[in-house]
Amino acid sequence: MHPTIPTVTDLAADPVTHHFDDMIAPAGLTNLLGTVRVDHDLTALSAVQFPPVSQGLTQSGSLFVDGRLFASYGVPVTHEWRPDRVVRSAHVAGWEIVTTTVCVPGQTAVAVVVEVRDAAGAGRDVRLGFSAAARVVRSLEAWLDAESPSAPNRVRVDGERLVFSSTDETAWSIQGALGATASLSGVADLPDELDTGIGGNGRGGDLSVVLTVPPGGTARTVFVVATGTSEDAAQAAYAATLTATGAEVVASAEQFWNRQLAAAFTADDGEFSGALPVLDTASAPLRRLYWWAVLGVIWFRRDFEGNVLGRSYDTLMPNYWGTTTFIWDYSLSSVSHALLDPAEMRNQVRQWILLDIHSHFGTSSLTGGPVGRWYSVNDYAMTRLVRDYIRFTGDVAFLGETVGDVTVLESVRQWATAWKALRGAGTLADYGEIDNLLECVSSYTHEVASLNAANVWSMRAAAELCELVGESAPAAQLRADADALLPAVTARFLPDEGVFAAGQPDGTLLTVRHCYDFSVVGTTIAEDLTPDVRRAMVEFFQRELQTENWIRALSPWDPDASYSVRPDHQWNGAYPAWPADAGRAVAALGAPEVLNAWIEGLSRTANQGPMGQAHFVEEAVPGIAGGARKAPPQLPYIIDWACSSSGAWIELVLEALFGITVTAEGALRAGGSIAALDPGAVLRGLRVGAATVDVHADGRVEPHRADD
Repeated sequence: MHPTIPTVTDLAADPVTHHFDDMIAPAGLTNLLGTVRVDHDLTALSAVQFPPVSQGLTQSGSLFVDGRLFASYGVPVTHEWRPDRVVRSAHVAGWEIVTTTVCVPGQTAVAVVVEVRDAAGAGRDVRLGFSAAARVVRSLEAWLDAESPSAPNRVRVDGERLVFSSTDETAWSIQGALGATASLSGVADLPDELDTGIGGNGRGGDLSVVLTVPPGGTARTVFVVATGTSEDAAQAAYAATLTATGAEVVASAEQFWNRQLAAAFTADDGEFSGALPVLDTASAPLRRLYWWAVLGVIWFRRDFEGNVLGRSYDTLMPNYWGTTTFIWDYSLSSVSHALLDPAEMRNQVRQWILLDIHSHFGTSSLTGGPVGRWYSVNDYAMTRLVRDYIRFTGDVAFLGETVGDVTVLESVRQWATAWKALRGAGTLADYGEIDNLLECVSSYTHEVASLNAANVWSMRAAAELCELVGESAPAAQLRADADALLPAVTARFLPDEGVFAAGQPDGTLLTVRHCYDFSVVGTTIAEDLTPDVRRAMVEFFQRELQTENWIRALSPWDPDASYSVRPDHQWNGAYPAWPADAGRAVAALGAPEVLNAWIEGLSRTANQGPMGQAHFVEEAVPGIAGGARKAPPQLPYIIDWACSSSGAWIELVLEALFGITVTAEGALRAGGSIAALDPGAVLRGLRVGAATVDVHADGRVEPHRADD
């Protein structure tokens, strides 16, 4: 028997050893109520966020060893991440120090268990210091910037802890350590203009602990940061977290995350409103990719008190855009949401329909209101979300539900045809400037092939949904419009290069060698392309985008490759959904053998926790243990440690490797390329409407046997 349900041990990242400010993305932790960033320092924490309480990227808990700042020793630190904890370790000044950090289940708190051993085996005392800071604030508005709000705090000593509060006393942070002596810093207040990352971090006070380390043994303390919207709430979270050894909270975090992982694959468990199918395979690389993808979806579930949606799935963590769900990124995990948590998906889609999707890129779970500017992909993304929800849940009645002033189906028809209002002098839609599209590719603007191909697909998808409820006349018109638009899209293909050109308002054409054209065209209209076009596209992908364990989002042969070094969309790396979507496109374009040969290399990148907002290709930055390295948050990269679009990899496994297609009516067929990787592979417990089935590598679909 092969393992089918992962545990936190199965998903442990490869250890990473690094020095201060190396090109390493600091890891994050969550308990589904909030998030924290675990820094290079052995005890430091940044961005402790438990909505509605935030404090930007403020760092607290910087370690001092015998009076000297730990970071100044210049010793390497090893980080070992897994879903329930981060273990940090180092040798410094004759001490071996190991810390275990957890985001405490059920509490708005983080605990750092510190263990110290005398490397010489003798017994002596060590003085540890923790520099404490906070800028907690409770905002009544949505967090409308990438960095969450922060504000100056008041601070006072309360025994072995420091008590921080916002000036209006609606946000609190209690910080302390077992056996500590607390004192105020005695330094001037940090001016607003010198906030984190610009001029300073501030220092509200200091916590000092003297540990007596026995010969051959260890001594421990526990550093805790707890937040709340009242002092009583923060003190209660602190008291529930600080224990004699910290072992209890560490064990509870492991149990909590093992339960979440099991629940993701267990129907009617209660944690989620659905379940993902179990992958039974002898292929360790394939299993690793699939488990990695599943973790990367559930990692972003947010059930905090005050979430106006009850439950939502954030897009990034732990640095940026807390409490924001981007329409685009959510849609890239569309099938995953439809299977895992369809009740939440239905609720989220309704919320977006109530707003003007042409005026923002996402919504806040604090207010339900809009965040950011318009993203050009929104119409395609929303059409995809509704279609996937309907075909996997069978909830056809949702199409007839009135949300706002129109039914859901009427909204779908509007999204599918919204492109017509964006046309200039030509046939294709103009999708605007750089900020509406890829943000760091200046030539990828206006009449791009990707979203115009998506318009063809969206009209056909809308027609399929119309036919589902008997609206044959609108369906026929949508299909006719799709067929009429198609030639204008394919006319932009440059056969000698295998790429597409983007039309500009002045009538010129810019050749663009970006993976987004390749992936979206390949996953939306592959069957409409000639064999020569499909072959040329795959050759371009292999020649200019594909690497052994990742892809370049933009070809380094593209003139715009000099424009930016942001690795989510440029030559030096890619956003996490792009390799998965490119793999689906490769299969749809008739080259599944290219995808199969790539799986082992891709699986090596599943070695640093949930996939990052971008990973570097190894031509830009050397990898980590054979995997493409996560990009860091500092300028000029500004990349977050984890991103919710990892569900795209679940879709890669289901739709490309197993070849699963599901129509709007719920008709299912299978037959992909996975037999070349593992002829005995089975996808067990796939729910389609009222049916639950097992899908075999040879394409057989059988009723699910619960005893398997």
